[in-house]
Amino acid sequence: MPAVLNDQELLRYSRQILLQHVDIDGQLRLKESRVLIVGLGGLGSPVALYLAAAGVGELHLADFDTVDLTNLQRQIIHDTDSVGLSKVDSAIRRLTAINPEIQLIAHRTALDEDSLAAAVAAVDLVLDCSDNFSTREAVNAACVAACKPLVSGAAIRLEGQLSVFDPRRPESPCYHCLYGHGSEAELTCSEAGVVGPLVGLVGSLQALEALKLLVGFGEPLVGRLLLIDALGSRFRELRVKRDPGCSVCGSTHA
Repeated sequence: MPAVLNDQELLRYSRQILLQHVDIDGQLRLKESRVLIVGLGGLGSPVALYLAAAGVGELHLADFDTVDLTNLQRQIIHDTDSVGLSKVDSAIRRLTAINPEIQLIAHRTALDEDSLAAAVAAVDLVLDCSDNFSTREAVNAACVAACKPLVSGAAIRLEGQLSVFDPRRPESPCYHCLYGHGSEAELTCSEAGVVGPLVGLVGSLQALEALKLLVGFGEPLVGRLLLIDALGSRFRELRVKRDPGCSVCGSTHA
């Protein structure tokens, strides 16, 4: 049976439905969408909050960590009462309060190669909100293998980055095309520090890119890397090409 919007949903999403780029059809696409969010920290917090509020029908939440007091400076989905709880459970509590119309699927343990592949295969789109290079590499490889679009964000100190990797598009690079086998991004916030609003900004932009991909409007950041300089309040964009010799996606589009 095709999805429909009930009266409460029409009212809840009315300001979004008013946009000609979304309308009823776009809202129905969101309701039928399934999204995996890897990491429920500084980036994953605004991503989950905005996608839940926007009416994405099924959110798969992946994080094996628990809430720590040091998280609360930037991880706005959690609160003081959540300290010591699973980040997934803390997020579910908050997201259910925001929008009881959506479905929430929990992944409370670390995803290995097989479970990550299964989690990616079960959704339409993945958002990488993790804070370490090895996870980003694993998520990217799983998305390339499953041909699922990936919205990737990162923030550290006073600098942020954002891009979209879409293996459905022959011209799209993947994360490995851009970063190879590592970069300074391997540092974590606990080692280098980060300002709270910056992760909120990057996460909000990730959520926006996800909505554009799911509904089908605008120009996603495919083949483009957005660089954010919080210190100078400047945005810069770099063009990124697919590497034909990439060990992850090079043979996919051959």
